Amino acid sequence: RDRRPWLEFRRVLFRSIKDTKSLCPECGRPLDAEVYDEDGKVYIKKTCKDHGEFINTYWSDDEIYERINKYEPSITSVENPNVEFKGQCPSACGLCENHETSTVLGLIDVTNRCNLRCPVCFANAAASGRLYEPTQDEIRQMLKNFRNLKPNPCLAIQYAGGEPTVRKDIVDLIKMAKEEGFTHVQIATNGLKLAFKENFAKDLKEAGLNTVYLSFDGITPEPYISSRNRDLLPHKLQAIKNCRKAGLGVVLVPTLIKGVNDDQVGDIIKFAFDNNDIIYGVNFQPVSFAGRTPSNQVEEQRITIPDFIKIIEEQTDGEVATTDFYPPSSVEPIANFIGALDGKKPPVTLNCHQHCGIATYVFREKTEGSGKDKLIPITRFVDVDDLFEKLQEYSDRLLKGGFGIKQRVLASATTHLPTMIHNSRAPNNLDIRKILLNVFTKRSYDALGDFSKDAMLISCMHFMDAFNFDEDRVKKCVIHYATPDGRIIPFCTMNSMYREGVEKRFSTPLKQKNKV
Repeated sequence: RDRRPWLEFRRVLFRSIKDTKSLCPECGRPLDAEVYDEDGKVYIKKTCKDHGEFINTYWSDDEIYERINKYEPSITSVENPNVEFKGQCPSACGLCENHETSTVLGLIDVTNRCNLRCPVCFANAAASGRLYEPTQDEIRQMLKNFRNLKPNPCLAIQYAGGEPTVRKDIVDLIKMAKEEGFTHVQIATNGLKLAFKENFAKDLKEAGLNTVYLSFDGITPEPYISSRNRDLLPHKLQAIKNCRKAGLGVVLVPTLIKGVNDDQVGDIIKFAFDNNDIIYGVNFQPVSFAGRTPSNQVEEQRITIPDFIKIIEEQTDGEVATTDFYPPSSVEPIANFIGALDGKKPPVTLNCHQHCGIATYVFREKTEGSGKDKLIPITRFVDVDDLFEKLQEYSDRLLKGGFGIKQRVLASATTHLPTMIHNSRAPNNLDIRKILLNVFTKRSYDALGDFSKDAMLISCMHFMDAFNFDEDRVKKCVIHYATPDGRIIPFCTMNSMYREGVEKRFSTPLKQKNKV
């Protein structure tokens, strides 16, 4: 039988995109892998000599993959890596000299204890039967390790776990982070202690906490019963209420699982807008198949970034479209321009891999008489791509130098940037031109606050697991864990490879009194 027509047809459908390194989902061994496009989707394929071939969805839409692919980030390696590169990546993370970004958000697991037992916990909290709880001295040193990174010390820290609020000294740890020079401090929490202890939010706020990163899986009981084993919605609402009393900002963090809460994405966004006096963002996180999540449900429950933005388009009746979303790396020109105005590199650059996440700013406009408010993405009144391109051009001109270059660039910016901003389309009579010009030319953070209070950041960070692990993404990770042995480990390798070893090395047997 002649197979040539079929092979030719397959070549039309099949397109190799790149070679990379991945992991065996069974044994964790680093493997050669191929990312390829077939029948409109992007897959990753690898073969382990002991466990066979694995083919898993990487991105569920190849057109969206290609659109995002053009926002490839810059490389800003650390000048003082913590470990020497040895063997195959990612078998010696720490950071090494081959890592291509510095830390934008530092994470420290302050405990593996938790007051819940969630089946979807990527941290696999407390399941080992051992207590991992770094001392205050160890935590201070981990904070210093982040701050000692060169050329860009880390400015933002998140305490995580486990559940960080089960530590009795969590308020002191917040103060410690501020003492070490972090300008932004947040905790990732299930909110139970915030709900049950009314003054706890006030204590955290006074200690210097900036943001509560609150897990929030839906607006009805069912998602919590399915993924958290109990109805937590009343406690989430009470936690938000107590944060409101304290003036402590909240970001909602839904863990998205197909068939569990993907039908509530639009409702969660509406809930955030209804409470936008205290909630200023929603960061959706599609479930990562690590920790306790069953591996046999990977393809059944997998939600990739294209799935997510298509869900939003559908559930907002097209008001927020897939084309309104951009990867974090796309905003590099903004940081570059502001840094170039000051004659230096920006202290924070969101140069994570272009396929790690996606986001947009959305405004809500009240409509009289219709009974339905309108969602307006920033792309409706700002020519985003043109703005980014022009800002990068200005940055290059400033860095090249020349007589009166700063004055000449600012004069050009004052003339040309407003043509890319259409105030007549902006919601709520917002003077976007004035706000953004003040942000760019005066570095006015009050102006940035004026922008943010009317906007909701809708974002999605798709963390990797062993099934869709891609070395290219790991090298450009900007979210890193610190460990007690001095290492700084990228998020996805920590949860796919290193967590168990770190906790085992620095833990003690979990006594009965420590169980929660």
